[in-house]
Amino acid sequence: MRAYLASSIGVACTAALALPLAVYPGPAHARAAPIAAPGSTQSLPLLPLAADGLDRSVTAPGGDATAPATAPAPAPADRGIAAPRVRPFSLVGVVWDQPSADLRGRVQVRTRAVGGAWSPWRELLPYGDEAPDPDSPELRGVRAHGGTAPLWVGASDGVQARVRPEGVVAGDGGGGAGAGAGADGDGGAGAGGGASADAGAGAAADGGAVADAGAGARAAALPSGLRLELIDPGETPAPPPDRAVLRALPAHPAHPAPTAGGAAPGARPSAEAPGKPSWGPSGVSRRSARPSPRPSRPSIRPSKPPVKPPWPSVRPSWPSRWSAKPSSPRPSRSSAKPLPYPSTHATPATPSTPPVDVLAEEATKANAARYSAPRPSIVTRAGWGADEKIRETGHVYSKTVKVAFIHHTVTGNKYSCSQAPSVLRSIYRYHVKSLGWRDYGYNFTIDKCGKIYEGRSGGVTKAVRGAHTLGFNTNSMGVAVLGTFSAKKPSAKAVKAIAKLTAWKLGLFKRNPRGTTHLVSGGGNKYKKGANVKLHVIAGHRDGFATECPGKDLYKKLGSVRKTAARLQGR
Repeated sequence: MRAYLASSIGVACTAALALPLAVYPGPAHARAAPIAAPGSTQSLPLLPLAADGLDRSVTAPGGDATAPATAPAPAPADRGIAAPRVRPFSLVGVVWDQPSADLRGRVQVRTRAVGGAWSPWRELLPYGDEAPDPDSPELRGVRAHGGTAPLWVGASDGVQARVRPEGVVAGDGGGGAGAGAGADGDGGAGAGGGASADAGAGAAADGGAVADAGAGARAAALPSGLRLELIDPGETPAPPPDRAVLRALPAHPAHPAPTAGGAAPGARPSAEAPGKPSWGPSGVSRRSARPSPRPSRPSIRPSKPPVKPPWPSVRPSWPSRWSAKPSSPRPSRSSAKPLPYPSTHATPATPSTPPVDVLAEEATKANAARYSAPRPSIVTRAGWGADEKIRETGHVYSKTVKVAFIHHTVTGNKYSCSQAPSVLRSIYRYHVKSLGWRDYGYNFTIDKCGKIYEGRSGGVTKAVRGAHTLGFNTNSMGVAVLGTFSAKKPSAKAVKAIAKLTAWKLGLFKRNPRGTTHLVSGGGNKYKKGANVKLHVIAGHRDGFATECPGKDLYKKLGSVRKTAARLQGR
């Protein structure tokens, strides 16, 4: 018997030890879902180019054929790079060391699609006007850099880039006569703080400029530290379902929330003296939760007429169906149970006019509610996959929102609506990692399908200070439409989304979308620092800065946006 018990216990123990192996498989089989790959940035220095060196160094995929003959031939002072084999990326931009330095040159790139062909040459546009304010710590910090606008190119694994300075003039020796092209010290060839020198004469160029050493040829200065940024947005993570989207809400809630005093907004204010009971929306006295020793109750026998009290009373006479007789000679207001509906009888002891301060507060609430608009559906940062670890902690706020500046991202129009979250993650990484900003620059972004995305973190209902309109980021918000609208019309869905978003957000700060207001300039190329500038409440970027943004075709739509937004507010 003992042998049998021992063998039984041994079998049971063996099964128990083996059970976890069956229930919890090894790591190779325990993955419930793949982990989204994080984004990445490749930074490639732009170096001096020999004549025709750029085009001849690029090999087309699948053979030794050179690049198309339509590519421009480089001048001696050009900077560039040829990288036919790099890790996949989807967005490109060019940056340099100092954010205050101007890029006096033309930047062109072309890319090779993964498994595909080379694209034509495309130009990267200036980006100095969409930035933090000049005196802000965000722009004056050690991490801040200058840069071009980024360009969305889709999944690519090869790139070619060049920067041609302005004002290149060929001398008698011809375009290729200058053999001594300057070497940028920031690229590792020299230690002179980024300066470049003529190899024959030894004359140093100032402040990181690149000078042509050829006979009679001169070029404009290029900023030091020029490099090409290749951004991979990574895979879209799966956010929690309850955090991906802020659902659309009506302008007026169906069930108003109690105020700090306990009454619902819009309810008739109580004129009781301090210390007296005041009935809240639930019918429970706020003076005391202690029950009255003799509460009055409505009778369930409505056939008996009410008994008239032997003394004159200023209190309302209750309907006969609720009471057959008074429950006590002198009913107390604190112990009386409220009626299920308001009494139609006058109450001489209660003043009919609320205090002046209460009336003013109610009037303010009424006006705000009158000119409010529904909140549209908004994809949150978690919804589009923002990596919160790369931005700076904390937030910077303005006092209010007076102007909504409308932008286009100039990232191109060759994206699908399903790719919009990837475009946002790429721009976000470019703003933070490449340009050194604290966070995504715009407060909101809208794609071609009219979907609205939360931009800079800090709260969609708050006056978060962004980095979108140089000199006017304080007391404003930036709304960017994904795409370039210099020669292409924005979609009707995108224009409608601008109206919905601005009507709601400006309504929170009591702004009329069809009105005008004033902002104080922080400095720019159109208004000097300290100027008090009159602007539309819904303005284009070009209204505050000498720029083409938001593109002539989008700018033309702002009149209809203002009208629609005002109508949505009930104006």
